Amino acid sequence: MGHPTALQLLEAVRLFLKQAEGALSGRLAFHAKVAANTLAIVERELALEPDGAEAAALAAYGGMAVLCEGLRSGALDPADKALLAAVRAAVLARLAVDNPRYATFKRLQEREIS
Repeated sequence: MGHPTALQLLEAVRLFLKQAEGALSGRLAFHAKVAANTLAIVERELALEPDGAEAAALAAYGGMAVLCEGLRSGALDPADKALLAAVRAAVLARLAVDNPRYATFKRLQEREIS
């Protein structure tokens, strides 16, 4: 058996902080909660790799910077359905890491599944 993965280590520390939070009060409990939430974000970042998902979603448009410049200059139509689908995929990849419980994320994700 090998050593624990980075994700396993992060999860262990996050779970410890959640347990410790109950024994703490005030400012320390708050900081334990913030630390545990931060570790959860890092776990999702490592597991989901949103940079790659965003790059893949926007590759047809040259990436985020080129897409933004195309929109600013008028070279790209912001109502184009393919462009909107690509941006939606990129945003969903980010929201899956940042806040997967966000109500709008859940609605958009359900729409993608349907």
